[in-house]
Amino acid sequence: MSKERIKISEALYDIMPSDYQDLVKSATYGKEDRGWKDIGNSKELIEQHSLCAGCPESMAFRYILASLPNPEDTVMVGSTGCTSLVFPMVAVHNIHSLFGNQNAIASGLKRALSVRFPGRTKDVVVLAGDGATVDIGLDMTLQAWFRQEKFTTICFDNELYANTGGQESGLMQKGFVAKMAPVGKLFDKVRLPEIARESGCHYVVNCTVSKPSLIEKVIRNAVHIAREIGPTYLQLYTPCILEIGKNSMEGLQEMRDSEKPTERFAYKEYVSEPAKQLLAELAAKDKEKKAAAKQLASQEA
Repeated sequence: MSKERIKISEALYDIMPSDYQDLVKSATYGKEDRGWKDIGNSKELIEQHSLCAGCPESMAFRYILASLPNPEDTVMVGSTGCTSLVFPMVAVHNIHSLFGNQNAIASGLKRALSVRFPGRTKDVVVLAGDGATVDIGLDMTLQAWFRQEKFTTICFDNELYANTGGQESGLMQKGFVAKMAPVGKLFDKVRLPEIARESGCHYVVNCTVSKPSLIEKVIRNAVHIAREIGPTYLQLYTPCILEIGKNSMEGLQEMRDSEKPTERFAYKEYVSEPAKQLLAELAAKDKEKKAAAKQLASQEA
């Protein structure tokens, strides 16, 4: 979705809805340095949503959309859950898959795009909850990694089935009692980041979404590595404040408490050797680019 595609005919400009006019004026499509700081100024970065007040998923969604390096040529594949309520509100191509088969859909989509648009970069990003990723869809998640499919998988881990009343998921903490898990979880949280690493993912991160600059970095890394090398996986803690008994303003603090060094969402990152080399090359190019821009600015001054 480039700005060329959403361009308004001059003859029709005055009668177009003001929301569409704002989208054309402020969209970040094609902007090389787009990032989380564009949130609040750009119409396509979830101006409104239908999630609960204070929901950390809405924060995560905004950071992710703002950090995509190539949004006009990105297709996101979602799954049934709270996330599916947000996709209609954003101006990024997306597919709503059946519950759990999002990685299978993404596999076929990525291959089809490479045939349909040879020589053009088309990124695919999967976004699903813990139920779709580690429970119902685990087989398709793993098989995509085994096959080295070149797309990013993002799991919004709220540690239960938030969209359907609070059932137990494989990523729920051991002993946690929820509305529809009254006896408490009987086994430990499934170590999906470790499984992702062992299944062939080249970049794996486990963290909360409390720091927008960090999420911007890991999203960019994950997409670039998936584009060039192979599968990447991000597990982001997006607690359901409604189901864990928190008030709407307590989501951020819940994440901060869970990311302390001894807690389950302390920042962890794995980068394969090929991915390390790619990131180093990208960093060097970025440094050269900034130096050239600085030199040009000094000459013009």
